[in-house]
Amino acid sequence: MPKNDNLKSILIIGSGPIIIGQACEFDYSGTQALRSLREDGIETILINSNPATIMTDPTMADHVYLLPLTTRSIIKILKEHPQIDAVLPTMGGQTALNLCIEADEKGIWEDFGVAIIGVDIDAINITENREKFRELMLKIGIGMAPQATANSYLKGKEIAQEFGFPLVIRASFTLGGDGAAIVYKEEDFDELLTRGLEVSPIHEVMIDKALIGWKEYELELLRDSNDNVVIICTIENMDPMGIHTGDSITVAPAMTLSDKTFQKMRDMAIHMMRSIGDFAGGCNVQFAVSPDEKEDIIAIEINPRVSRSSALASKATGYPIAKIAAKLAIGYTLDELNNQITGSTSALFEPTLDYVVVKIPRWNFDKFEGSDRTLGLQMKSVGEVMAIGRSFQEALHKATQSLEIKRNGLGADGKGYKDYQQIIDKLTFASWDRVFAIYDAIQMGIPLSRIHEITKIDMWFLKQYEELHQLEKEISTFTIDTIGRDLLLEAKQKGYGDRQIAHMLKCLESQVYNKRDELNINRVYKLVDTCAAEFKAQTPYYYSTFENEVETSEGEKFSANESVVSDKKKIIVLGSGPNRIGQGIEFDYCCVHGVLAAAECGYETIMINCNPETVSTDFDIADKLYFEPVFWEHIYDIIRHEKPEGVIVQLGGQTALKLAEKLDRYGIKIIGTTYQSLNLAEDRGLFSNLLKENNIPYPEFDIATTADEAAAIADVLDFPILVRPSYVLGGQGMKIVINKQELEEHVVDLLRRMPGNQLLLDHYLDGAIEAEADAICDGENIYIIGIMEHIEPCGIHSGDSNATLPPFNLGEFVMQQIKDHTKKIALALNTVGLINIQFAVKDDMVYIIEANPRASRTVPFIAKAYGEPYVNYATKVMLGEKKVTDFDFKPHLEGYAIKQPVFSFNKFPNVNKQLGPEMKSTGESILFIDNLKDDEFYNLYSRRKMYLSK
Repeated sequence: MPKNDNLKSILIIGSGPIIIGQACEFDYSGTQALRSLREDGIETILINSNPATIMTDPTMADHVYLLPLTTRSIIKILKEHPQIDAVLPTMGGQTALNLCIEADEKGIWEDFGVAIIGVDIDAINITENREKFRELMLKIGIGMAPQATANSYLKGKEIAQEFGFPLVIRASFTLGGDGAAIVYKEEDFDELLTRGLEVSPIHEVMIDKALIGWKEYELELLRDSNDNVVIICTIENMDPMGIHTGDSITVAPAMTLSDKTFQKMRDMAIHMMRSIGDFAGGCNVQFAVSPDEKEDIIAIEINPRVSRSSALASKATGYPIAKIAAKLAIGYTLDELNNQITGSTSALFEPTLDYVVVKIPRWNFDKFEGSDRTLGLQMKSVGEVMAIGRSFQEALHKATQSLEIKRNGLGADGKGYKDYQQIIDKLTFASWDRVFAIYDAIQMGIPLSRIHEITKIDMWFLKQYEELHQLEKEISTFTIDTIGRDLLLEAKQKGYGDRQIAHMLKCLESQVYNKRDELNINRVYKLVDTCAAEFKAQTPYYYSTFENEVETSEGEKFSANESVVSDKKKIIVLGSGPNRIGQGIEFDYCCVHGVLAAAECGYETIMINCNPETVSTDFDIADKLYFEPVFWEHIYDIIRHEKPEGVIVQLGGQTALKLAEKLDRYGIKIIGTTYQSLNLAEDRGLFSNLLKENNIPYPEFDIATTADEAAAIADVLDFPILVRPSYVLGGQGMKIVINKQELEEHVVDLLRRMPGNQLLLDHYLDGAIEAEADAICDGENIYIIGIMEHIEPCGIHSGDSNATLPPFNLGEFVMQQIKDHTKKIALALNTVGLINIQFAVKDDMVYIIEANPRASRTVPFIAKAYGEPYVNYATKVMLGEKKVTDFDFKPHLEGYAIKQPVFSFNKFPNVNKQLGPEMKSTGESILFIDNLKDDEFYNLYSRRKMYLSK
């Protein structure tokens, strides 16, 4: 059945600001859906309030509405666009589905004659209403855990009495496991039951008998209007039931299922999808399997939308789920659509993997002091990494190297836990670093049977760990001179980094690298092709591995490298790795625009990133995508292979910036601002000296590297003092201290966590106004793209402040100082590309807080507010293709735009919610107001001083 020609104009609902439980995977899905619909000549109208995403870029949809996700906004759009035929709500996570239901209940879709496509309301209601879902599953013969619904406190108590503990409480109609908990002890039940009832929008919870220790699986399905169903990917959770899938380490394809059980699970998933409603689109089904030889299967839940896992499944298989789901929603059938990677097989062809994918979540507990760090049913991670390898061991190592938590992989880096009780605790109460603690436990000699008994992690995974540990022990008996080729190759094939091997051999990383080179143990690159190389892939999407050499009949030895290097001029863009607080989706936005701008300048573009949730890792954004850790060894090998003109580091946040020093040392050209200038801005001491030389005011400061030095400085500076480490992200470790005891405690803690760091102590300007500016500079000319004034006072991290564009309360004299200082600093730092400068304004005097000669968190916000592609312009300046004076800047904004931070404190109920110099927000939304009399502005302004914590 070809596409439905009655659908000419479609409304897509986005997912809004990023929160824990709903991150940028929906930006990726929504972007794919928009591109897919436009290919078919359909007019697209988008509503989404998040300015940091590619999805809300003006080029993505015919009409983009950066409005709050409310039914009032929906009515406004439908009035302005009476031609809208249908709404697609499945691309924007739970937020979009909930808004679609609310609009349906209010009769809005009916009033405007708008059809719902990609899902039907009955399917949403059945899957969200746990009682209805349970009834349906039992009716169609699918097993469920014993469970019952409670919509009152009393009913909940009765159910608990009947089932006994442990129990699982799940709140209806919530996101990321919000309100869900495992209750082991009766005394914890009352509080957790009350919380679940409060969090659920319909004040309902489902209470299940806990299936602790059962294995957990997820399947991603697509169905078309002819009832063809394909299973795109089967994902196994290494962590057993009891940990939210968003917080679990997951593996694709499934590793420990018998074929018989796998086939049974497939049939059940298809049966479930068909039973919940008659719709064409995507679906995610979760199952629990008993860990005994019976392998009983129980259904956990089904989500009739593109899910968090479908972004992962798309990247893992190379099958663009959201793109195809959008096509199915407008009437196409799977057999009519091409597989976009092979170009020759149909979308009805199920992907086959000849490699292993491992996803590890990225947590940010250090931002939530006092938070409960135990993992459970409520999701707590802020991002994730994905790695591809030829074996589970290689993929696991690459994933741990991608996390950016100062670990070089599993073990072999001297950073493991050595205390028996600490290891047992980390295994017992699932911790964020349990993936490392398992290795430490094996190293300590704790038997696998005991680790299995505590964690319930399948023995197959634990044996993979044990093999790695045995390999480490064997390698440690050699030196760099005596280790043989076969053993070194085996270590590389199992994912060990050169740094880890150097640790085992007690030598330098560079010596291991040189030895590999000498023995011809080099990375080869393989295509992600969806079909285990049965058909030729046309899409350049690669991962690295190490292979044994094959000898030809002529005696020539080689290992097959599928990444063919062209003779075009190339540019590499380094991505920003996993999302975390302080470095979110806005850097993905910048990377995508950088790639597209470099392509416009005639370069072949190469993207390196390991974040499966992002648009930058979509297979058709760059000319070549390397899905690899943003980790020195991997990057250096790609650079040696591709020989680019240079590398762009200023678009990928701190992740890419941190690699600038190594690139510079190895003589690799950094495109745009040089490493020397980047370092000058990052090093607090050097930067303050630069300000002094240029007569630019800054708060009185000094540099300390010990607690004694800090105490001596405090005598001169006067409290309150702002303590700031060098080279950090999102204000990490920044704090305002008000006496010597606080100062000493904080300095000692920082130097323990960041040995050798230079700490800047400056006198905190109490009551100052904070402002910031972003600019593009070509080394000679400067254009300030935006000046923002923060509603909150100086001292609250800029990422946590409401930033107003243009400023609302700065006089001409102050604005002139900001402009002059910005120009002076941009030139003094020899900036080529973007720069962000933060200011404190006190008594009409403008002081400099810091400068970052790179893309900042606010660049996408300014681009959306003014309607201009600033990253595109900045990239062309970096590449030397254009001067700032070549662009015709025409910013357009009526009234004001406010960048509003969004927090995820509800995931951490016991955490101090006060704001300070260290960033805590997980996302942002944009608010447009006509004037300062607007109620929302008044409300924000009246509360501005309430939050400052010292």
